[in-house]
Amino acid sequence: MSDTRRRVKVYTLNEDRQWDDRGTGHVSSTFVERLKGVSLLVRAESDGSLLLESKISPNTVYQKQQDTLIVWSEADNYDLALSFQEKAGCDEIWEKICQVQRRDPALDITQDPIDESEEERFEEIAETSHLVELPPCELSRLEEIADLVTSVLSSPIRREKLALALMSECYIKKLLGLFRECEDLDNREGLHHLYEIVRGVLFLNKAALFEVMFSDDCIMDVVGCLEYDPALVQPKRHREFLTKTAKFKEVIPITDSELRQKIHQTYRVQYIQDIILPTPSVFEENFLSTLTSFIFFNKVEIVSMLQEDEKFLTEVFAQLTDEATEDSKRRELVNFVKEFCAFSQTLQPQNRDAFFKTLANLGILPALEIVMGMDDMQVRAAATDIFSYLVEFSPSMVREFVMQEPQQTDDDVLLINVVIKQMICDSDPELGGAVQLMGLLRTLIDPENMLASTNKTEKTEFLGFFYKYCMHVLTAPLLANTAHDKNSKDVQEGSTKINPVCPGALRFMRRIIGLKDEYYNRYIIKGNLFEPVINALLDNGTRYNLLNSAIIELFEFIKVEDIKSLIAHIVDNFYKALESIEYVQTFKGLKGRYEQEKDRQSQRLNSHVSPCRYRRDARSLDEDEELWFNDDDDDDDDGETVEKRMEDDFSDSYGKYIEAKKGKLLWYYYSTSIFLMFYFACTWYCVIIGCFTSCFSQTALVGLVDYPDDEDEEEDEEEEEEQSPRKRPRLSS
Repeated sequence: MSDTRRRVKVYTLNEDRQWDDRGTGHVSSTFVERLKGVSLLVRAESDGSLLLESKISPNTVYQKQQDTLIVWSEADNYDLALSFQEKAGCDEIWEKICQVQRRDPALDITQDPIDESEEERFEEIAETSHLVELPPCELSRLEEIADLVTSVLSSPIRREKLALALMSECYIKKLLGLFRECEDLDNREGLHHLYEIVRGVLFLNKAALFEVMFSDDCIMDVVGCLEYDPALVQPKRHREFLTKTAKFKEVIPITDSELRQKIHQTYRVQYIQDIILPTPSVFEENFLSTLTSFIFFNKVEIVSMLQEDEKFLTEVFAQLTDEATEDSKRRELVNFVKEFCAFSQTLQPQNRDAFFKTLANLGILPALEIVMGMDDMQVRAAATDIFSYLVEFSPSMVREFVMQEPQQTDDDVLLINVVIKQMICDSDPELGGAVQLMGLLRTLIDPENMLASTNKTEKTEFLGFFYKYCMHVLTAPLLANTAHDKNSKDVQEGSTKINPVCPGALRFMRRIIGLKDEYYNRYIIKGNLFEPVINALLDNGTRYNLLNSAIIELFEFIKVEDIKSLIAHIVDNFYKALESIEYVQTFKGLKGRYEQEKDRQSQRLNSHVSPCRYRRDARSLDEDEELWFNDDDDDDDDGETVEKRMEDDFSDSYGKYIEAKKGKLLWYYYSTSIFLMFYFACTWYCVIIGCFTSCFSQTALVGLVDYPDDEDEEEDEEEEEEQSPRKRPRLSS
């Protein structure tokens, strides 16, 4: 048999009864020696790898659906489908299958699989056995027809024969004619029998029957039959809902009659599956797999047809961005695009890629800038859903658009700033929209999402853009909440109320220290950022609460990880105020680490009594570095003002800030790197200072001590566990 290659998509049905795309390739039918039979082979068009190798078994049931689909089952609950690009290719492969199984290619289905007991029972039946004999389609025989349809559902071979009989005699249309007659006569008994008949015909799970039942001239009568469930006292009014309540809104007139018919059909069939038909039992759950496939491939076809109609989509986006468009019209347009994107999830990856690129070329992202800034809550919610589809599909595409936006004088009009504002100003008490937008924003700025990018400069360019044009919008609420004067707090000493920003700032500082990056550590030391943390600890007094535990855990982490620069800074400047805290051994442990490091340095100096000719005094600095630190102090007037306010409230027992020993200043030799880190960290310096100075004004607490880096460093903590004694509960509060 000669090979025939046609372009196809390979699908498999997953456990959730949804079709998964396995790739695109070319199909051929050829004899495979290993399988000892003619088989269907699909090789990927990208690399020639084998996507499918399936032997055409004489007992396997194959179905041809919608002229371009072939569906079959190979094992229990393992369904396969080939979607052909061209009808001619589908017909040719179908003929090969029928030739192997010795079936008539004019039929759209071959026989069902037969279990062993049935095969034994029917092995003596000739291949030319007669079809199931249907009673005459008359009112007086409806009960007999219903009993026949119900009785064959348990037998695959009898289901097949009944399906062929129903097709060959145009029996479906005759039954629907009887339905109209029974309804005119108000014959409830006949209507109940018709309900059982139509339900049973659906459970035959045959695509050829679905094509007839779901055609324009039959589908409403099928819905009508399913209204008369014998278990109900009064019939449902599904037809009334579909014809009067459910309105088909054309945001832009659809001129393609085939597309319009496909949309109507898909909606109604989906309604039958989801609303009308009862939930199938365990024994019936596979009876409607073909119905699920019918809906799935209809959606694929709808998306493809809409995508190919460039005039239609161009008009949609033109009206969506037109300032003259009425709000109600714009709401309908946004909801249409949202549903359009939802349908696109049925496409295979390469087609989905082309779909979203089409939307991007038509201006979906500029349109979102407009609609996400509208006051209409429904429009904003739908626009957020559309934005989530785009970000989940390709964060790089969104980043590229954001960086290509014209830099206008008002940064608020930038798409990413619109997203940030919507996140901050979410009016939902449960913050549902804010949480969704927060996840999308995190996806966009996550460097891990940029590592695999073909554009190696994406990370640098986008993060630089974000810090320059968006960071001030993101941090504005934090700065606004911490910019007030510390002296304005009206909470009396001894109050148990804590500013909800204080735990958040502590969690942020803990995360920064958890990075164990000396660049950040030097910035923390330079800004004296531990002062508000220790102030908060001392002001908290003897209260054994979450804030106390979180601060202790912060210092315990510094001790366990032996972060030398921070240990030296804490002991040199704050140990006198902390040495009285004895209910934990954390601060004594810090002092011990500090003394050990001093001893090691002394021994090292003693072992180098005769420095070499070119050795430089460790206590000296280059003049340029001295000038840089002096200039930097002059540039930080605002920071010094804040620090001065902090020092006014800091305990006199602290002593003044001891000038760092020049032997420790070796850590500052990376002056160029500090300039870079100063740029990126400039925003959170004032935030942390302000948060802790106002940490006793409000009443919210959040989780503080569950840090991801604790898990990453579990082994290190075990090694030094003996140096981290458990905190003893206090006897008084």
